[in-house]
Amino acid sequence: MLYQLFEWFTKIGIKFPGSGLFHFITFRVLLAVLLSLFITTVYGKRLIKILKRKQIGESIRELGLAGEKMKTGTPTMGGIIILLAILIPTLLLANLDKVYVRLMLLCTVWLGVIGFIDDSLKIKARRIAKAKGERYKKNDADGLAGKSKIFGQIMLGIIIGATLYFNQNVVVKREVITDINGNQNTLQRGEHRLGKNEDTVVIDGRMHRFVTVKTPITTIPFVKTHEFNYAKLLPESWEHYTYLLYILIVIFIVTAVSNGANITDGLDGLATGVSAIIGLGLGVFVFVSGDVRIAEYLNIMYIPNLSELSIFIAAFVGACVGFLWYNAYPAQVFMGDTGSLALGGIIASLAIIVRKELLIPIFCFVFLIENLSVMIQVSYFKYTKKKYGEGKRIFLMSPLHHHYQKLGYHESKIAVRFWVVTILSVVTAVVTLKLR
Repeated sequence: MLYQLFEWFTKIGIKFPGSGLFHFITFRVLLAVLLSLFITTVYGKRLIKILKRKQIGESIRELGLAGEKMKTGTPTMGGIIILLAILIPTLLLANLDKVYVRLMLLCTVWLGVIGFIDDSLKIKARRIAKAKGERYKKNDADGLAGKSKIFGQIMLGIIIGATLYFNQNVVVKREVITDINGNQNTLQRGEHRLGKNEDTVVIDGRMHRFVTVKTPITTIPFVKTHEFNYAKLLPESWEHYTYLLYILIVIFIVTAVSNGANITDGLDGLATGVSAIIGLGLGVFVFVSGDVRIAEYLNIMYIPNLSELSIFIAAFVGACVGFLWYNAYPAQVFMGDTGSLALGGIIASLAIIVRKELLIPIFCFVFLIENLSVMIQVSYFKYTKKKYGEGKRIFLMSPLHHHYQKLGYHESKIAVRFWVVTILSVVTAVVTLKLR
């Protein structure tokens, strides 16, 4: 809003001291980080007090884990702090006319509301049990039904997928390459040019011609011909149904990563720290893909209008880091589903927007192994119970972070080591920009 306000002032000839700084995206990125940190650290403390006063505390299952009793009553729904620290700087500093910014704002609010409803229902169930004089035993059924969560994630996936496929502002720039015979090789199967406009960019003293192309394309890591068009997954006669395939893929990614972040949020500071590191990696992808010169140097696709997402990502990282002030061991507040579902959905949506969704298993490696540990544990238990009459387990407990707790590792050590694994994963993902 501030960005639009200063833009309007400039158009009507009114200038304020320092207002020109808002034209520089680097200034707005730094301001977004500072503002999100300020909101989480200063106003976060006030929100924690409000949550305590309203007795919005967490009920911990008795799982036989070290330190679980001291967590009982810790305020939950702290994800509200994260959401506000993302939304406010983005609304103030980003150009809201850009489709990518609007899409990420929608994603944040959408999943935040789903998580908020889930947390609210759980708190309501606890209060009902307390009013009846009964001991409350935490049950997943007390919150929003699993089917309702999945339905909400599917609907968001449909919106994101349809917007990225059909919106005319979601494009990539293809360089016009002429072979030795003078033939221009620009388009691939499933692509089509938008209009006849061409952009000419001078890079290292040479003229480069770019055309605007509408295409459902992604990046394949570690492969020399590293771009892949989803249209190639279908027969040519079915090519006009590519949008259905693309939307289904987007739904799967959003749902999987969102639930992965939700499962990972089981230790103090774990999901928050992992998300912050992943956010930094996504910021690198946005920076290089949104700059035509860097994109040409790295031989990656150039995505116009992407740079404005830097403000959103800066606020996202700042919100996660600021929240760690209160969420690191021993946690003064938990984010709840209000925060964890939103964090996962944001990461998935950003990866899809920058056409790096196939890199998700790499930079979201922790989310992946947490998800897999639960799936493996449940599947193996059911299999052995059916075959031998008694269920057996591979891990001492799932998700994986609880397995290490059972082995005697302190939760802060587990969280930090998972952060280190995420740093290595994100660095590996960034290296794929050049290593292929």
